[in-house]
Amino acid sequence: MKPKVYITRRLPQVIIDKLSSIFEVKMWGKEEEPVPREILIEEVQQIDGLFCLLTETIDQELLANAQHLKIIANMAVGYNNIDIQAATEKGIKVTNTPGVLTETTADLTFALLMATARRVVEASDYLRNGKWETWAPMQLTGQDIYGATIGIIGMGRIGQALAKRAKGFDMKIIYSSRTRKSHLDKKLGMEYVELNDLLKQSDFVSILIPYTNEVHHLIGENELRLMKKSAILINTARGGIVDETALYNALKKGDIWAAGLDVFEQEPLSLVSPLLTLPNVVTLPHIGSASKATRLKMADMAAENIIRVLSGEAALTPVN
Repeated sequence: MKPKVYITRRLPQVIIDKLSSIFEVKMWGKEEEPVPREILIEEVQQIDGLFCLLTETIDQELLANAQHLKIIANMAVGYNNIDIQAATEKGIKVTNTPGVLTETTADLTFALLMATARRVVEASDYLRNGKWETWAPMQLTGQDIYGATIGIIGMGRIGQALAKRAKGFDMKIIYSSRTRKSHLDKKLGMEYVELNDLLKQSDFVSILIPYTNEVHHLIGENELRLMKKSAILINTARGGIVDETALYNALKKGDIWAAGLDVFEQEPLSLVSPLLTLPNVVTLPHIGSASKATRLKMADMAAENIIRVLSGEAALTPVN
């Protein structure tokens, strides 16, 4: 009998065909709606491979029902939706999709930075709502990007790609990271500083670190107070790294100037979130890697991991 694979969201046909040529494949058919948990628990009892997204919580309860599961292929770089220890204890391989989304996410990060600094969304709404009646010297003025100081929290692949983009705008680049990247300092024209110094000095603070329990609410009330009143916070990493209540209060009081957010503590973001009431916040629905080419590469990498592991080979991008 062919090994069984379950896919938790509708994928491009080319990926389905790739897996179906080798395995017995079953897929949740709705692209815009996560598979209900009770269905996922039922399906996981019979399968050898699971192709999932960040929207699925793969915890001890679910894994207790996985009698034959050999691989969980997460279509994302992050994997905080998966209990890695529990999977490892059961001998289940966990994989992610690093590398292929680096440039696309860096593009989106810089786009969000620019949109926030120059009030692009606010200005567009201003025009569309019929408020543009004249031109005024200080109308919808924003913050300069060229020559400003950018502080990057996390100097992994995406942090380095963002630094290259910032270099093109002649920005002063400072960074804070778990490990200093001395070999890249000169090449990228950047300087390592401690986190508090980064917050104090930066005109733009970009968060690009993986989410773990250790960095939960890394940016909270005290950290936001250290930032310039003219500073802009950009988060395209994970929502839990920022205390959203503290961020809302800081933005409301003018402790910082604006924020650009692609990720949130609870996703999807509720329409009653107080952040959506603020004009100085640009919000996006977690689209950091959302180019057609990149999402296809991510899906293909996850599929390749399943093929390799269920064929008795080493995973392409193992997490555990």
